[in-house]
Amino acid sequence: MILAGDIGGTNARLAFFDVADGRLSLFSATVFPSHEYAGLDQIVAEFTETSNVRPDQACFGVAGPVRNGRVETSNLPWIVESERLANELDIAKVFLINDLEATAWGIADLDVKDAVVLNPVKGSPIGNQAVIAAGTGLGEAGMYWDGTHHQVFASEGGHTDFAPRNELEVELFRHLNAKFGRVSYERILSGPGLVNVFNFLRDTGHGTEPQWLTEQMQSSDPAAAISQAAMNSNCPLCEQAIDIFVSVYAAEAGNLALKMMATGGVFLGGGIAPKILSKLSQPSFIRAFVTKGRMQPLLESIPVKVITNDKISLFGAARCAIVKSAG
Repeated sequence: MILAGDIGGTNARLAFFDVADGRLSLFSATVFPSHEYAGLDQIVAEFTETSNVRPDQACFGVAGPVRNGRVETSNLPWIVESERLANELDIAKVFLINDLEATAWGIADLDVKDAVVLNPVKGSPIGNQAVIAAGTGLGEAGMYWDGTHHQVFASEGGHTDFAPRNELEVELFRHLNAKFGRVSYERILSGPGLVNVFNFLRDTGHGTEPQWLTEQMQSSDPAAAISQAAMNSNCPLCEQAIDIFVSVYAAEAGNLALKMMATGGVFLGGGIAPKILSKLSQPSFIRAFVTKGRMQPLLESIPVKVITNDKISLFGAARCAIVKSAG
């Protein structure tokens, strides 16, 4: 039995998988609100005790840079250590990987129904692949094509410097620079980032925040309130914020495709993309993705897909456990 985890700033998802003939079968899964726990150790202990299952292998995808079996989570006050988790589970070794690395490991287990194509291309392009995911933060990872298999590797590309492309984005950059100092892509392409964009538009006179939205944002997740209002066309200011978010998301996905030479495809993961799929499916997204000057023909040949299976990172963590244990 394999214990797999997808550990984000908002939710920690844990699951048990059976494996037979190399195929993974989901046995059970539970979602835990991350902020209600002092650390991953508590969540793992609760899940295993409740399930009454003892794993043989374990792998956790965690939001943050993993180094030497240890990670200080990017959006939680946690320190996660593989050795401590192994002791907790009474198994020889626990694998810790970046959460986007886990998503990348899961790409091979995607069915056709698990993804929506945004940029259909002819044939089945091969080559490097890339994953970008906006959620509580912004994650990026790559899959190097060695001629036979894709070799997964992590990155912290979501923390690279934001590059504005027009006057409105220059305004946005200046606004965020005054507030935060350095401005990364994560300051825009994340749940808190969408709120940053909305606040910028409101505070610089691009629109008015309605009272009902103010109340919703105070009583619930403000990013979700903005996104829902935009998707329902209930608030012009929210629609402007989503339009900027989508355009910057597309531009950074294109940047990632160039840096990874991801001719085999770019995948959009995370919790936000499926919720704004109708916006991502509009021509403006791919237009922003491919607008890279002399590199436009290259970008036009790269397939782009939105992952709609919310358990893909769990499958990926389980797949990683199998491969690393065998190696």
